[in-house]
Amino acid sequence: MKDNFSKQAVDYSKFRPQYPEAMIDFVVSFVNDKSIALDIATGNGQVAHKLSTRFKKVFATDISQKQLDNAIQADNISYSKESAEKTSFKNQQFDLIVVAQAVHWFDFEKFYKEIYRILKPEGIFAVMGYGLFSTNPDSDKILRHFYYDIIGSYWDAERKYLDENYETIPFPFDEITAKRFQNQFIWTFEALIGYLQTWSSVQHYISKNNQNPIDLIYDELKLSWENNDKKVTFPLLLRIGKLK
Repeated sequence: MKDNFSKQAVDYSKFRPQYPEAMIDFVVSFVNDKSIALDIATGNGQVAHKLSTRFKKVFATDISQKQLDNAIQADNISYSKESAEKTSFKNQQFDLIVVAQAVHWFDFEKFYKEIYRILKPEGIFAVMGYGLFSTNPDSDKILRHFYYDIIGSYWDAERKYLDENYETIPFPFDEITAKRFQNQFIWTFEALIGYLQTWSSVQHYISKNNQNPIDLIYDELKLSWENNDKKVTFPLLLRIGKLK
């Protein structure tokens, strides 16, 4: 698994959008025993924290110590630095395993083998994520030019799975039909720029060119943002399954 997010861990914890409670509740509704859950590639711990109010014990892992250092704390969450494909957990340990906005980075074959090892036979596995957000038409035009034309070639190849709404990832489970969810926010311009700053492609661009690509659209985007409704809508991605 690649570590694309240590560098911007503080921004990540501050600006990445949360998942709505209704989506978490929907996933948890399929879990019979709410004893122990695992959030893999937890990042800033936002999903782990939501699960901590619904399960007796939550474990959460990430390969980035910087992300874990910025993670949300709770008495019943245990964080550890581990890869997704090889964990230290016991066989058939978890009632629910969740991976949010990260499965596209994994070695699918090794990862799913590990899920089959550590998930209880009656447990639930869920993949969550969010696609490219939309906003007002004027700002959308600027942002799509930025996404596809300016930083398009700086995205890792794995990004395609998000652009394809996780519909093309391998999913070797008995799949449960998932509801469709979306997330809506009113964002300040600072929040918008903060979120763009967390994109791995932006960091790749900076590393290669010694320039922040956001600067190329900053003034035009600011003017557009201030003149419009500042609404942001994220399409949420969700796949849920049981062991076959």
